[in-house]
Amino acid sequence: MTESLPYVAAPAAPLPNLRGEVIETPAATRPYRINWGRAVVVVTVHTLALAAFLPAMFSWTGLALVAIGHHLFGMLGVTLCYHRMLTHRSLQTPKWFERTLATLGVCCLQDTPARWVAIHRMHHQHSDKQDDPHSPAAGFVWGHLGWLLYQNGDHHTLTNCDRYAHDVLRDRYYFWLERGINGMLVYLIHAALFFAAGFAVGSTFFGGTAAGVQFGLSLLVWGVLVRTVVVWHGTWAVNSISHVFGYRNYETREDSRNNWLIAMFSHGEGWHNNHHAKPRCANNRHKWWEFDLTYQVIRGLRFAGLATNVVELEEDKPVVGGDSLLPS
Repeated sequence: MTESLPYVAAPAAPLPNLRGEVIETPAATRPYRINWGRAVVVVTVHTLALAAFLPAMFSWTGLALVAIGHHLFGMLGVTLCYHRMLTHRSLQTPKWFERTLATLGVCCLQDTPARWVAIHRMHHQHSDKQDDPHSPAAGFVWGHLGWLLYQNGDHHTLTNCDRYAHDVLRDRYYFWLERGINGMLVYLIHAALFFAAGFAVGSTFFGGTAAGVQFGLSLLVWGVLVRTVVVWHGTWAVNSISHVFGYRNYETREDSRNNWLIAMFSHGEGWHNNHHAKPRCANNRHKWWEFDLTYQVIRGLRFAGLATNVVELEEDKPVVGGDSLLPS
């Protein structure tokens, strides 16, 4: 990607980690250069989502689609598929079902399955150290969002994906998503389908073409753009807030915390200290009060015969001396 500036200012000042250390951002981010392609996407989606405040864009259907989409795309696509199944191999599903869930993840605009998995495995290997892609110990804003906006030579190369997510890239569909802009095309096609559905319903039942365009745009704004922003910040909050605020059940080597508010918002991902202690476990609920909605869905899938080899709590020994990276 081209840059209009050779380098830019460093991110905001960092916070100390649990050991009182202040770490640098990853060495591969320097000299600091904006990742213009990603920055434009992030800013554009946030800006367009503000159209939800326009009275003409409001619809109860659109609002409902945010709530439904947060679970359908965010929980099933990112939390269950990208994270627990593809990254940590906490369960298995039939390949057709796995790819369907992965496609829902692609529709969250959080990168392709292989790249998401590679970044997250890097996070577990180097958690809250300098090579961690998104530690808030290098800056809270950095851990939440800033790391996405700066170029990192170690992140988005196919070589890095092959190193950390070779098992994912062996799948032809996931490898196809790495070619050109195929991943972005999937997102754009799903956005177009939302508009088309709204246009069809609006023009048929609400009074012609103008009503169809208005209702189609409403579903696009709420069902795609607002939902994308909501799911983004749910994922990002786990990376930032759940490494700073909360309690710890395990003395792991990094700063992970259990945060009930983030857990409720992110379908159980906020029980983050539990996850870092037992990364392969499909269940983040380690205390009776720690509700994990994603695990309940996994239980339902297992009951329906769609999930097998589910790694349970007692099968995954706690990681105290160091987190584990799933071999790829």
